[in-house]
Amino acid sequence: MNTEGQEELEVYNTERDGVALILEQWAQERPDLDASPMGVIGRIFRLSSIFQREVQEVFSSFGLHRGEFDVLATLRRTGEPYRLNPSELSNALMVSSGGMTNRLDRLEKAGLIARRPDPNDRRGSQVGLTEEGLRLVNEVVTEHVNNEHRLLGALSETERDALAGLLRKLLLASESPKHRPLVKRKF
Repeated sequence: MNTEGQEELEVYNTERDGVALILEQWAQERPDLDASPMGVIGRIFRLSSIFQREVQEVFSSFGLHRGEFDVLATLRRTGEPYRLNPSELSNALMVSSGGMTNRLDRLEKAGLIARRPDPNDRRGSQVGLTEEGLRLVNEVVTEHVNNEHRLLGALSETERDALAGLLRKLLLASESPKHRPLVKRKF
């Protein structure tokens, strides 16, 4: 109740987010400062936190962590026979060899991947999906993509395409070239 005896309701503002308040405060306190980049970066940070939590919920419902899903999904999207060597996996996921070994150990223990000798390199090995790993990753990726559609549901297809293009442009300008995929070209 307010001072006039009227009941007050707190409602969420559907037009302004928390970043807008921060920008307004900076404009008030530092009108000489162009804080507009905070509007973009702050929203990306907040969305990243929300999206990571929401995405992990899907993986957790299948008993996986994101990094484990990434390994399974990378093997799956390479196509049959769903195998790569550990170095190819590390490079594809930008993970150290030690970090990759830990993921592979957990997935192998769960029966989702198997390590085999590399037929092309006697010193090497290949990592491949087991039947159970293939079944699981197919199920998880379907739920994962459905979840991502839900997370982007506030945007039209045109808006999603425009946002994807803008984010790609920022990523290419910010990311080190060594973290980009290799493209084989014939000369």
